[in-house]
Amino acid sequence: MNLPSKQQQIVQMHASLIVLVVQVAKNPLENKQQLDNVLKVSLDNGWVDLVQVIKKIVAGDRSNSLLQGLDEEDFAIVQAILDGIKNPATLPDPEADSGDSTMAAPGIAHMLIQAGSGNTQALTMISAMAEQMSQVGGDMAQLGGIMKKLLDGERDPDILCKKMGASGTSLVQSILDELAKLQAH
Repeated sequence: MNLPSKQQQIVQMHASLIVLVVQVAKNPLENKQQLDNVLKVSLDNGWVDLVQVIKKIVAGDRSNSLLQGLDEEDFAIVQAILDGIKNPATLPDPEADSGDSTMAAPGIAHMLIQAGSGNTQALTMISAMAEQMSQVGGDMAQLGGIMKKLLDGERDPDILCKKMGASGTSLVQSILDELAKLQAH
């Protein structure tokens, strides 16, 4: 099985944010309010370094010094933004399937279990993820919209997968399978 690198996974997971930042960096009037909303949620969730760097990029800074001191995830996101500004062909597709849904499902399931058991950091991350997903549209927006139902214990795929396409349904089923495994332990 040919799995994407960790950096590719990070970039694809944050594709909507990356594309949004590039759009606003190239045309500050376009989607500025949407980006401000996403950055506020990100800031509220502790992504201080990333938000500061994104604000510098939107203000016109394109230097590689922006990458210094960032953790692996922030580095991958900022690098993808800078590459996307230079060459839009390098931008990830927010509508693309982020690869094998079995790779995303365990992480989402673990966060749902932790959030459901009162872990406020996990709950905050789930809500931020749901917010970002809802900005993307398509199956990702639908998945973002069902996070609360999943958190509240809904496990019926017919209810959860309404209006979803094949890749969204597959991801939800993988999440449900993972939740069942975790809850059995």
